[in-house]
Amino acid sequence: MNKAQLNRRQFLSTTLAAAAVTSVAGLTTIKAQDNTSTALPDPFKRKIKLGVVGNGGRGGWIAKLFQQHGGYEMHAVADYFQEVADQCGDALGVDKARRFATLSGYKKLLASGVEAVVLEVPPYFFPEQATAAVEAGLHVYMAKPVAVDVPGALAILAAGQQATTKQCCFMVDYQLPTEPANIEIRKRIHAESFGKICQIQTTAISHGFSDPPQTTNLESRLRHLIWTNDIAMGCDYIGNYDIHAIDAALWVMGQRPVAAIGSSRICRPQPHGDSHDVCSVLFEYADGLVHNHFGQGLKDQSESELSCRVYSSDGNALIAYNGKVQLHSFDDGYGGTVKNLYETGVVRNIATFYKNVTGGHFENETVPRAVDGVLTCVLGREAAARRTRLTMDELLKENKKLEVDLTGLKS
Repeated sequence: MNKAQLNRRQFLSTTLAAAAVTSVAGLTTIKAQDNTSTALPDPFKRKIKLGVVGNGGRGGWIAKLFQQHGGYEMHAVADYFQEVADQCGDALGVDKARRFATLSGYKKLLASGVEAVVLEVPPYFFPEQATAAVEAGLHVYMAKPVAVDVPGALAILAAGQQATTKQCCFMVDYQLPTEPANIEIRKRIHAESFGKICQIQTTAISHGFSDPPQTTNLESRLRHLIWTNDIAMGCDYIGNYDIHAIDAALWVMGQRPVAAIGSSRICRPQPHGDSHDVCSVLFEYADGLVHNHFGQGLKDQSESELSCRVYSSDGNALIAYNGKVQLHSFDDGYGGTVKNLYETGVVRNIATFYKNVTGGHFENETVPRAVDGVLTCVLGREAAARRTRLTMDELLKENKKLEVDLTGLKS
């Protein structure tokens, strides 16, 4: 890591935390400057030159969805592993001269003539890569979680604000809020007939992630989601998987919690990473709302689940990533089924990203909530690991940066 990169990290850690309380709280939408266009263009009015960083499982899969959309020219790819970049490049028809590798490969991709970049790498790398992309004047489409710690989250917030100033799109790919049935339930939750919201329960159950023994350097953990088992690389299980359900709660409530208390542990057999795969967290909100979160990532035959249940004085509602969703109250009722959201949600977001880029819509409203989602998960992660009550203000003041040992990796 060079001196300039270190200086950037020092700057972010000392200046962005001071602005966090006012700039993130309330999930405020950033408005574009001098943006008067409201009409969307006809489909595929032009091709957007696209680069994809991170070409493994999900990265290669999502790259094909961008290609299938029809509005993108697959211009460049980059991955730490050259063979992975080549495999993805072959599938997309990308010229061999624009297939880049090693940790710094993304820099060559950003300079290759792309207009927009898709980031599908371990979250530890997101703040640096997204900031560089925005500084280069590119549109950004990225996965979640957008960071693994407070300084990283605040760096993404700053990048989102800078993108709006530069008239660039910056989109975070959450699928659950794109589902029409979930959107309808959220609307009815805020209707007068549903009553006062009293309590939220979020649940995240997965089958966990492979966690093989560590080797002499980090290279062996950069593939197949193994990095999810390392807190500094993937933000812990609560930040990498559970965040879908927690984001749903923030989406419903339009606010983030002010404190958390809980407990967590490692229960998977023969763990080699430090991520906690079981947690129970109670989040507190400024208005008194109670939010219970349960997370579990174990191969115990439990059925996978990502859900948010909302209880009010007059009813209850369920929004989810898959399966049945519903709302019941004294004066209202609604139900639906969510199917294949993992793909359909991405397809919707890819289409929205194209419309925003070509239509000049630079509000970038997914960024503040994505940042609040990471901060909420980090708050829950730290409170549960320490088994104590921790406030958001205390977390922001700590401004703790997680570091990863990149010794021995191809730079």
